Amino acid sequence: MKFSTLLLTSALNFAVISSACADFFTQDSLPQTDNLVKAGNKFVTLLGNQVKEGQKAPDFKVVNDSFGPVSLSDFANKPVLISVVPSLDTGVCSLQTKRFNEEVANLPGNVVMMTISNDLPFAQKRFCKTENIDKVKVLSDAVWRDFGSKYGLLIKDMGLLTRAIFIIDEQRNIAYKELVANISQHPNYDNALATLKALNSAEASTSTTSATEDGAVAGH
Repeated sequence: MKFSTLLLTSALNFAVISSACADFFTQDSLPQTDNLVKAGNKFVTLLGNQVKEGQKAPDFKVVNDSFGPVSLSDFANKPVLISVVPSLDTGVCSLQTKRFNEEVANLPGNVVMMTISNDLPFAQKRFCKTENIDKVKVLSDAVWRDFGSKYGLLIKDMGLLTRAIFIIDEQRNIAYKELVANISQHPNYDNALATLKALNSAEASTSTTSATEDGAVAGH
């Protein structure tokens, strides 16, 4: 790599890290929740707005491994499963990401699977290459902390996202939410996947019924 290219890359990385840190230090004004998630035997404070099943999923902006912006609205009319992990380079987070990467093959093609963490994009890219993660979209909330603040997932004084699973249906409603009670534990994979498959089946059935009814009306 040419020195000028290396210098530019280093400057960009520094700017991104500085921006993320500066943004994080302004987040004491966010709502705080103190009794939902533990690290070991102690509750941690989560920053941001807690969302509930049944409400509209807030749009958010994260970045891919090239620092390109990615939003929830980019996947309109598709069911989305969001796997949230504190850091990809830890044991449970790595296994969680690998599990969902493997499950993509068992799901309908319109389902979008994404993993979001506060790891920086180049660290995520390295992890995906090493672990052959190529089916899920691995995205970073490190630049704006937009996702974590809108979904109530930022762990105060740690700069990490708490472990969670969200499923968002084709109408952009939150159909499933799991905040894992202890950061060191796995989420309930079976419940999440069963919900996603049932949701997809129900939406397919609704689409078939609507198409049949439209055809019947047209035939009269």
